[in-house]
Amino acid sequence: MRPVLWTVLLGGLLAYLAIAAIVWRRAAETLDNPPRRAADAALILGNRAYLRGKPNPCLTGRVDAGIALANAGRVKQLVLSGGVDKEDGRIEAEVMQQHARAQGYAGPLLLEPASTSTRLNLALSRPLLQAAGIRSVIVVSEPYHLWRVERLVRAAGFDKDFDVQYAAASTRCWQRWGMVFKGALREPLAVVNNAFNGYLH
Repeated sequence: MRPVLWTVLLGGLLAYLAIAAIVWRRAAETLDNPPRRAADAALILGNRAYLRGKPNPCLTGRVDAGIALANAGRVKQLVLSGGVDKEDGRIEAEVMQQHARAQGYAGPLLLEPASTSTRLNLALSRPLLQAAGIRSVIVVSEPYHLWRVERLVRAAGFDKDFDVQYAAASTRCWQRWGMVFKGALREPLAVVNNAFNGYLH
């Protein structure tokens, strides 16, 4: 029984490392290739709202990347997607809104305050974007996250309704730890979970 267990564990580890390598490679590619076309909106995906009593820099860094796109004339407005943070009860979209305004962003904002996963970020933002007449979006998230986001976009047909590009937010979390911080370490497991549940294909 023990050799079988070790074989299973080794197989799982190798699969994890293979997915992590793919995610890392795509992260590097996205960082090196920012969006080339202007879009109607930046769709900023949520993350944990607070960390050690302050707005999570992994989240606010994503907002900063969206603001940079707006300031450069690449997007006309920001769409903030994220529901209740189960760890502290705050609504991620509202925390992002507060940060954007505190940073001096005065442009239009749309909030999607109910999603609790990446898949739901896309699903619940879709009707909001359509109602606002948005036809093109730049999806903003941290580099490690975008490989899975791209696959969820295709699997859900989100890219049939919108012209979609991706922007990697080089947040303070990413700059300090890269693929070694908590969110990135969990990403291969999230890929497996999404695939197991039929969300990726």
